[in-house]
Amino acid sequence: MSLKFRVVQDGFGDLLVPFDALYGAQTQRALHNFAISGLRMSPEFIQAMALIKVAAAEANGMLGHIPAKRAKAIAKSANAIACGEHADQFPVDVFQTGSGTSTNMNLNEVIAALAHRQSGLAIHPNDDVNYGQSSNDVVPSSSLLASALLLNRVLLPSIKQLRASISRKARQGRGLVKTGRTHLMDAMPITVEQELSAWLAQLDSAVARLQDTGKRLLELPLGGTAVGTGVNADPKMTVLACRHLAKATGLRIRPARNKFESMAAQDHLVELSGQCNALAVSLMKIANDLRWMNSGPLTGLAEAELPALQAGSSIMPGKVNPVIPEAVAMVCAQVMGNHATVSIAGQSGSFQLNTMMPVIAYNSLQNLKLLASACGHLAEKAIDGLKFNKARMREALARNPMLVTALNPVIGYEKAAQIAKRAYAENRPVIDVAKEMTDLSLAELRVLLDPARLTTKGV
Repeated sequence: MSLKFRVVQDGFGDLLVPFDALYGAQTQRALHNFAISGLRMSPEFIQAMALIKVAAAEANGMLGHIPAKRAKAIAKSANAIACGEHADQFPVDVFQTGSGTSTNMNLNEVIAALAHRQSGLAIHPNDDVNYGQSSNDVVPSSSLLASALLLNRVLLPSIKQLRASISRKARQGRGLVKTGRTHLMDAMPITVEQELSAWLAQLDSAVARLQDTGKRLLELPLGGTAVGTGVNADPKMTVLACRHLAKATGLRIRPARNKFESMAAQDHLVELSGQCNALAVSLMKIANDLRWMNSGPLTGLAEAELPALQAGSSIMPGKVNPVIPEAVAMVCAQVMGNHATVSIAGQSGSFQLNTMMPVIAYNSLQNLKLLASACGHLAEKAIDGLKFNKARMREALARNPMLVTALNPVIGYEKAAQIAKRAYAENRPVIDVAKEMTDLSLAELRVLLDPARLTTKGV
């Protein structure tokens, strides 16, 4: 089937654009110039930029810089994009001009075409849709807004879902004593609830850090235009546009205190990436703990059993693997790599502009989405169905030579070490060996070596 094209013109001459495409010359040239990866800016970024176009049109219409009918048509068209419509009209590669100008013009051209269709008015992508704006302030603003929306609407709720799942499982493990481990070696007893409380604390810290970072994502450099001075923009537009965005999103959107910083540096997004990296570290730890607890079922720890979700081998019948923790661990590895990319890109600005904005936005938003999905999967498909093997825990605990640590204050470290070594060598319970090697009565040893007692403070 042959494609139909139309001829469009720009300052570089004529070129062909697909007949049905809503975009124009600048987008088409970007498609020719940046056929690099096939990766597109995320839908969340496009939708956030569309919200900013709505807000700018509303503000410029109120201030009289754009005729009311024209502003209304722009806002209506941009709002349709913000709602997810026309997603196929934004094909520009992530790896493009560092300011993101190609994506900004892609939006401007599509909005202008849609607004013309529905109003019949001549609407210019630059003079009307982009009035009082520049890619240099719109793209950073869109990155911050999209990140704030994903953080508050997607990632934080998913972390809280995972926390609730772990909390329920911790309550089920209340009073269930198991062998603690340091260096992957037997250590003093701990309850399941205590062990899982560390996971809960990690998630609580992650939420606190992300919420703190989230406050700085709400300051947009919109209105800074080319270099932060606000040339060709009405200062009132920034205030009105931010008010509109705050009302539309429910977030406390406000103008950046220093537009020069928010355009030249992307420290807020680098900070967000760092907090995502920290959360990935926490999730990796939780995922690996689950893998160890689930290991076996015969020759591993087998303290807990994860839900069996699928066959684990193409050659070994009956094998089942901890697939969800493994998938989560890979997500964490990806996020850690993305953080390295964002960190390098964040320091790649010169003077008044960062020139790696698209890749910062792409990786920042991917981090938020990946981590949110990982938290949900870990909660629903691993933690919720986790079962504790109480018999296995009791069996291992009875043979744990480290219980002898409780005898240190009574018989001394050296004597206790002798008991531990013998108990391990003979594969016997510590209490039996201690009865033979000390003058302590069986009743005294039962009190001193009670695993549950050793999990409490001050013993």
